[in-house]
Amino acid sequence: MKSTPTSSQTLARAWFFLVALVVLVLLAACGSNTSTGATTAPNASSTTSAGSTPTSSGGRYGNGGKTPTVSSAGALIQTATVTVNGKSETILTTAQGRTLYYRTTYMPPTTVCSGGCASAWPPLLVSGSSAPTSATSLPGKLSAQADANGTQVEYNGHPLYTFSGDTATGQTTGEGVGGIWHVVTPSLT
Repeated sequence: MKSTPTSSQTLARAWFFLVALVVLVLLAACGSNTSTGATTAPNASSTTSAGSTPTSSGGRYGNGGKTPTVSSAGALIQTATVTVNGKSETILTTAQGRTLYYRTTYMPPTTVCSGGCASAWPPLLVSGSSAPTSATSLPGKLSAQADANGTQVEYNGHPLYTFSGDTATGQTTGEGVGGIWHVVTPSLT
């Protein structure tokens, strides 16, 4: 006896393939690699409150927002304790509480995500000539490098990104994506 799929089964399959195609395109875009000259800012620490302004350079952020860019005033980075893969971890976040990520497939200081990739993984950018700062003391070094995205914030030489799939503070849905994206912890070397 031959079974014919129902229209709801056909529609479900079509949606599955569409979603799979979108994921593949995003992962392929994340493979872009651009590098330009570097400008490094010295490490600094601050306990002042954060000042941040959204800009349009670098791609979409979350549900229709923009790439986070910090002005020259205030702390850019803070720490938070969240659950990552079922385990409580201290991670780095933006001043607004968005989880920060790095990519493991390239060695710093290579820009690992620009162009189409930056739509899914918006880079953390800094404006002005001030060094990026943290609201808490960090064991590593914050710096900034001029690259294809603008002046991108780095932690111990790793360019920092947020994930458009995180729709609220404290989310870590980008952890492990593609086996190459991971949350940034203070111990990242």
